[in-house]
Amino acid sequence: MLKLNYSGCILEAGTDEAGRGCLSGPVVAAAVILPENFEHPFLNDSKKLTEKQRELLRPFIEKHAISFGVSFVDHTEVDAINVLQASITGMHRAIEQLSPIPKFIIVDGNKFKSFKEIPHQTIVKGDAKFMSIAAASVLAKTYRDAFMEKLDQEFPKYNWKQNKGYPTKQHRDAIREFGITKYHRKTFKLLPDQLKLKL
Repeated sequence: MLKLNYSGCILEAGTDEAGRGCLSGPVVAAAVILPENFEHPFLNDSKKLTEKQRELLRPFIEKHAISFGVSFVDHTEVDAINVLQASITGMHRAIEQLSPIPKFIIVDGNKFKSFKEIPHQTIVKGDAKFMSIAAASVLAKTYRDAFMEKLDQEFPKYNWKQNKGYPTKQHRDAIREFGITKYHRKTFKLLPDQLKLKL
C-alpha cells in the first residue's frame, strides 16, 4: 500500500526518472505534488504497471496533481555529464517547473543534490512506497516512451517503439548490423565487444 506523504508537509514533491539504463535517447525526469485526498486504484511503481495502465494514469495524474513538471536530458548531455548527474539534473529541472514551490522533496533512489535548500529525503524503491514518487515515475516513463516511439519512426531498424532504447538482444543486434545513430549514448558500452561497433 503506497503512502501519500513522508514529511508531513502538505506541499511535498516526489521525483523520479526513466531511461538511465538505456543505450539511446534521453533521461526523462518528473516531479509531482499530489493533493491530500489523491487516490487511484492501480497507482504503483511504473515498472509494475502495464503500458495501458500507465497511459490511463498519466492524464489522471496531470488532472488531479496540485502541480507536475517533466524534463528531458538528451543523449548528448548524458554523455557530457554522466547518467547519474543527468538524472539529478533532470529531477532539478522538473522540480523547477512546480508551482507552488514544494516545502519538501522525496526522491526515488539513494543519490540527490540539494535543490534550492529545500529539505529532501532519498528513498530506495521510493516508487513502490510513496504515491508522489510513483506518480512521477509514471509521468517520466510515459513521456519517455512516447518520445522513443517518435524516434523509432526515424530509425525503425532498432525497434525503439518496443524496446524504448533499452539494451535488448534485438537492439544490440541492430547496433552490430547497422552501427549507431545520432541518438545513441557514446559513453555507454553499446555492445559487449566494443570492437564490433561500426562508428
